[in-house]
Amino acid sequence: MASNDSTQVRELLQPDIDKKSKEGSSQASSSSSVLCSSCGSAASSPGAAGGRRADAGGRKVDASDRKVDAGGRKVEEPAVGVLVQFDEAERTQVERTQTERTQTERTQMERTQKESGSSSSCSLLDELKHLPKCDMKLGRLNFSRTHNVLVDVALFNHGAGLVPQEGRDVWLSHCVKMPCSPSSIMTVKSTVLKTPTQMKRWDVIKKHLDALANKTSASADDVEEAILKYNPKYKGQWSFDALSYFVKIVPKEENYFSKLFPKMAALALRLPELIKKAVPLLQRGHAASITLSQTQISCLLANAFFCTFPHRNTTSSNAEYSNYPSINFTSLFGGWSERKKQKLRAVLHYFNVVTDEKTKLKGLVTFERRCLRDTDSPKWRSSKEKMPKLFVTSQGTIETDGTGLLQVDFASSWIGGGVLGSGLVQEEILFLMNPELIVSRLFTEKLADNECLIITGSQQFSLCCGYSDSFEWAGPYDDRLGRDEWARLKRQILAIDALNFRHRRDQYSMIKVTRELNKAYCGFKGHGHHEPDIATGKWGCGAFNGDPQLKAVIQLMAAAKAKRGLAFFTFDDELLKQGLEQTHHLLVTEGTTVEKLFAVLEDYCAAQQASGSAHVDLFDFIRNTVKRSRSQL
Repeated sequence: MASNDSTQVRELLQPDIDKKSKEGSSQASSSSSVLCSSCGSAASSPGAAGGRRADAGGRKVDASDRKVDAGGRKVEEPAVGVLVQFDEAERTQVERTQTERTQTERTQMERTQKESGSSSSCSLLDELKHLPKCDMKLGRLNFSRTHNVLVDVALFNHGAGLVPQEGRDVWLSHCVKMPCSPSSIMTVKSTVLKTPTQMKRWDVIKKHLDALANKTSASADDVEEAILKYNPKYKGQWSFDALSYFVKIVPKEENYFSKLFPKMAALALRLPELIKKAVPLLQRGHAASITLSQTQISCLLANAFFCTFPHRNTTSSNAEYSNYPSINFTSLFGGWSERKKQKLRAVLHYFNVVTDEKTKLKGLVTFERRCLRDTDSPKWRSSKEKMPKLFVTSQGTIETDGTGLLQVDFASSWIGGGVLGSGLVQEEILFLMNPELIVSRLFTEKLADNECLIITGSQQFSLCCGYSDSFEWAGPYDDRLGRDEWARLKRQILAIDALNFRHRRDQYSMIKVTRELNKAYCGFKGHGHHEPDIATGKWGCGAFNGDPQLKAVIQLMAAAKAKRGLAFFTFDDELLKQGLEQTHHLLVTEGTTVEKLFAVLEDYCAAQQASGSAHVDLFDFIRNTVKRSRSQL
């Protein structure tokens, strides 16, 4: 298989690298909410000053409230590091509650229509296509020129489990440069001769992580000492105060970290055993995918935690990996804050689970970079598709109620955004609850305007509540999603980055609108008729200043072009919900096509530019335009 590997590596082309500053925070909407993932209920945020505070969706919750299960019962928060288990009675209750929720949605929809004297063309959530019900035939797992698989596909297809694929190390610019590569060399000072000596980097790493792994108990200071031994140039530059203080303040009954650090070091040292072939980079301009086992991902992330990856510590614009996100965890360890505390709780819980002898990581995860070629870009002015199915709600979240749909990550073009720094909005929270997503930063180059990343099969390990400064890790999560033919959990996440508008008025340009249409369509475009519908919301409407009405219409048009339904979560924005419902109903009843709506947006942008500082409401503009067109018939 080594020859196959080298063929795959050679066939990956070099990208046109954009040398720009990279690590900005995710553009995710500040109104996007992440609630307690076990039930979708608003979880309280302990320690809040002043009686009541807003949860992630803006709803007021008591600081003293305990978390509630799917049926509304108050439950005790589980101890840190313990997997939550649900018995069949509780599972039945969850399913019953979901059914009741659907019935409630139907009743509320009918009541709203009756009271307003209007009709709705919207669907119910359970009327959209979900992964468990999609008849997707994958066939046998196989690798190709554009699909790199890090497990032995022949053994997997014969039911022999997940065995690392044999191959060879490749120290080339279009592959991940691994710390265990014989080509990875570092200079160390000899303790005897006091002269610089060149050594294989892995030999130095192995020496110090071995010492850590053999300890019965290790401190944060031991972790810092080991990391700086093979990163000596950063001594005095890197801070570990957040990690050190975190370990000290966690209550004794929850503090398992001294036992965990040695197990994490042992996991990191399994790298040569678990990753035996070159890992190609998902480069700009090239559609390609990588499939890894969950165990391989855990090992790569353990190496990221111990900062072993070479050439990945500098942010210089002319550095080799300047167009890639950071992967070593150094930025997470320094600069203590409450945000860092909650991030470390989530990350270390993940490692506590994956290093537990009782844990059996038995699945695969696929990371797919998609590119929308010029020949595939829609001709929006002549698109005849009519409006898609739409479910819209001001309650619930993409991450919980959107389970089984293609879930939109309001991404940064630098995948993961500020997950390893101080960022803590929708994308970062998603990556903390599903830490396997973080490994995408190792090999995914910055997304271009016509690109997206789709991750299939990641596992959720944690619950959370709150958002941004109110975010808290809320305990372990037992992910019981089913798996597909390739042993991937039936969860698909789509990372698409919206434009960042310094001035809100900048977005009312058809050049910008078309860019957003193509970006959304790149992610929404499927490969057949058996793929799930889409769960999204106020994409790019927070710090990136997107207009929620415009972004909703853009995503509606992209979904129509892709022939997929849309579940739209407005995150407690009832006015947006009602406006979108009414606008969708009008467009459906009038038989409005994508091309007609595109023409309306052209007129709207012109009107918005001509209005000066006054804002023109898009939904009103659409309604008036459609009525005027009807009266002229």
